[in-house]
Amino acid sequence: MLIAFHKPYGVLSQFTPDGSGHRTLAGFGFPKGVYPIGRLDGDSEGLLLLSDEPGLNQRLLEPTRGHARIYWAQVERIPSELSLIELAAGVMVQGRRTRPCRVWRIDPPPVVPARDPPIRFRKSVADCWLGLELIEGKNRQVRRMTAAIGHATLRLLRWQIGEFTLEGLAPGHWRALGDGERQRVFGARRPSG
Repeated sequence: MLIAFHKPYGVLSQFTPDGSGHRTLAGFGFPKGVYPIGRLDGDSEGLLLLSDEPGLNQRLLEPTRGHARIYWAQVERIPSELSLIELAAGVMVQGRRTRPCRVWRIDPPPVVPARDPPIRFRKSVADCWLGLELIEGKNRQVRRMTAAIGHATLRLLRWQIGEFTLEGLAPGHWRALGDGERQRVFGARRPSG
């Protein structure tokens, strides 16, 4: 079984509490025996896969397999073209260079569900949305990458895994994927590099 879940803000990608006060996956009525494939931190939202099938973690998350994931990041201020080129080439994060990725401005901004609580709003500081296509996913990587070019991430949403998007799945809802949707999850591979 492969499940797509729209993980809301403030929910951990695990079934047991960690003392942070965030909700866990245990409150969403998942079938017994499923586990999250990869993670989204409590401050991040979006597409999280769960399964009861051994081996899917490695198949989907190992960077050498080149399996693409697309994130939408709302960042503080407007990055220059040079900053976006730097980000795409790979930046230093915690003593290692991130793999090259695809980066673009999302203009007009995407239509996303309201977040509770909303992000902080500052009249005097512009923001914009970036799309980032990665084949790796270290802890808080997108946030650390945007910080490395001087643009704090205000809101982060994983929009797509492979060719499967979050389209039509409301925050806090999940569904088991059919054969065609599973094929879309395993599609859109990029060469590693």
